[in-house]
Amino acid sequence: MNVHCFVTDTRNPQIRGQQIGTTWAAQIRQTVELYLDFFNQVGVPQAQVQAIGEASLQTLQSWCPSLAEEIVATAEGAGVPLWQLASLNARTEILAVMPASTEGECSTSVFAPNGARAPRTIQTWDWHDSLVPNGLILQLTTAKGMTVKLFTEFGMLGKIGVNSAGLGLHFNILHHASDNGSAGVPVHAIARRILEEASSVEEAIALARSARVSASTVLTVFSREDSTPRAVSIEMSPVFTAVVRPDAEGWITHTNHFLDPELSLGERTPDASTTYARFDHVNAALQNMASGNLSRRAEAMCGEAGEDAPICFHPDLSMPATERWETLLTIGIDTENSVLEYAAGNPAQLARNGHLRF
Repeated sequence: MNVHCFVTDTRNPQIRGQQIGTTWAAQIRQTVELYLDFFNQVGVPQAQVQAIGEASLQTLQSWCPSLAEEIVATAEGAGVPLWQLASLNARTEILAVMPASTEGECSTSVFAPNGARAPRTIQTWDWHDSLVPNGLILQLTTAKGMTVKLFTEFGMLGKIGVNSAGLGLHFNILHHASDNGSAGVPVHAIARRILEEASSVEEAIALARSARVSASTVLTVFSREDSTPRAVSIEMSPVFTAVVRPDAEGWITHTNHFLDPELSLGERTPDASTTYARFDHVNAALQNMASGNLSRRAEAMCGEAGEDAPICFHPDLSMPATERWETLLTIGIDTENSVLEYAAGNPAQLARNGHLRF
């Protein structure tokens, strides 16, 4: 995956959307085409894709009009039919109606102890290698003048990021028996709004709980402020939203299964899922992952297994594109300086080759 960077200073969502759409039209069109083909391959008919995309955009319009306006403007700027870009932003909501669940993706670790020490975080982003030839690191200015830096797929509102108030956010998909096609607020839009508006963990929880969702996701949020709580995993499902708190030392880890006792009763991970093995692997490595240096955290996350660790996905080119997985990005969040630290590839590659700061 090639990672591109873009900075926009406008506070107007329509102008921002036009800028992003015009500047990155080719990448956005390519991403839309790849996802539409992917939806077809996994058994979701185009009519259903369009219906969920359009309905999710309407739901977003009611919940956060400015983000809906940005999608409309981005589609115009990129020359993409609005229903297609709306469907891209609702990709998790569309995947929720797949005939069978997909494998999990992403492993996250956050160390946020009490005191002056800032959180130490790291996440892998694992996804289908064929879907994301390009990724975007975006810096934007909110209506109230806050700076947001985030990683996302081209054409999508958000994913992983940090804001100038020192609030950071990691993102993992979940699967629950209650997931459905009722077109809730796109979970990627929820992540984006939290980054735009929340300056504390409590505010992030309130925003997440205000959204009706039709697909499950967990947002792990944390603050540079020594607050209570300082870090939580917000597990969202159509049934309800739960809050999972760190252990006594300040560690919170997540892969792709529910940790809340009640929500875990509706767990819908596929039989072949690696989420439990990855969760156990990360938890076994925690005591070596508290370093302030991301390269050291990445090396510790892999452990002695290196690139063979269960948290590192390698695409099997003999498999269909819909069944191939790759660790496309490893990313940490520096809340003290509101900076993203990242490298395309898995943690072992980051530890070996270094990383960028944005």
